[in-house]
Amino acid sequence: MRVVFMGTPDFAVPTLARLAADGHAIAAVYTRAPARAGRGMALKPSPVHVLAETLGAPVLTPASLKDPQAAETFAGHAADVAVVVAYGMLLPQAILDLPRHGCLNLHGSLLPRWRGAAPIQRAVMAGDAESGVGVMRMEAGLDTGPVALEARLPIAPGMTAGELHDALMPLGADLMARALRALDQGDLPFTPQAETGVLYAHKITNEEARIDWTRPAREVANHVNGLSPFPGAFFEADFGKGPERVKVLRAEAVPGSGAPGTLCDAQGTVACDAGAVRLHALRRAGKGGVVTGAEFVRGAHRVPGDRLA
Repeated sequence: MRVVFMGTPDFAVPTLARLAADGHAIAAVYTRAPARAGRGMALKPSPVHVLAETLGAPVLTPASLKDPQAAETFAGHAADVAVVVAYGMLLPQAILDLPRHGCLNLHGSLLPRWRGAAPIQRAVMAGDAESGVGVMRMEAGLDTGPVALEARLPIAPGMTAGELHDALMPLGADLMARALRALDQGDLPFTPQAETGVLYAHKITNEEARIDWTRPAREVANHVNGLSPFPGAFFEADFGKGPERVKVLRAEAVPGSGAPGTLCDAQGTVACDAGAVRLHALRRAGKGGVVTGAEFVRGAHRVPGDRLA
C-alpha cells in the first residue's frame, strides 16, 4: 500500500521500520521539526526523521497542518492510508479525509481508557494491571475513533513507564502491520469504543512530578515508576547547601511506618501515609549517575529519622 507515515519519538520507530520492511511504499514521512538539544543546543532531528532519511523517504516537518497549502501537499502524496504513531500534532478534518482508507492511529493504551497524551505513564501511575496497544481509525475527537485491533500486555509489579514503553513498541509495530495487511485485503472491521470507562491521560506537568509522601505507599511507588525515566518523580532535601532536587527512578511499596517523608533505614526506605517505599534508584541534581537507595543515604549523609521534603 502507499503509506504516509506520521510520527516523532522512539515509540514510532519500530512501526515505520516494520511497514517499510513489509514492502509498503512510504510516500512521505511527517515528523516534528528538529529541536535544539544537548549542551551545544544543536538542532537534533527526531528519531523518526533519522530513520526516514535512512530509508530514503521524503521527510516533511510542517509547523501546522491547518492551512490549505498543507492539505494540498498532503493530497499530492496520493496515499492509500496514513499511519499515525505519536506524531504530536492534531490532524484537521481536511487531512483526515484525504487518504483513500483514512488515517490509522497506533495508540498506547486499551481504549477508551487513557485517551490523550501520556497513556503509558498514566497506566503505571494508576496501578493498572494491564496495558496494550490499539489500532484506531482517526476522527476529529481526541482518540475517540473506532478500534480495529488490540494487543494486551500485563504490567508486571514494579514495571516502570520506560519498561512498559519499550515492551509496547514491537507489539505496536506487529499490530499495525497486521492492520495494513487486513486493510489491503478489505477485511479490517472497526468497532466503536465503549461509552463507559473513558479516562484521559493528560500531559504530565513538572509540579505533578513532586512526590507526596502523605499518600499511601502503593500510590507513591506507582507514581515514581510511572514517571520513570521521564520526567522523573522528585523530592527536595537540604544536604547543607540549600534545597536540592533528587529524582527517584524506581520504588517499591514495603511494610513500614513513621511520619510521612521520614527515612526509615539505611537502605533508602521512606515512610508514607500507609506503609513505606524502598527507593531503588535515585539521581541527585548535578551529581552524575544513578545510585541505589543505600548509596544515596551514605552519599547524602542521611540517617534514619531524617525527613525528606
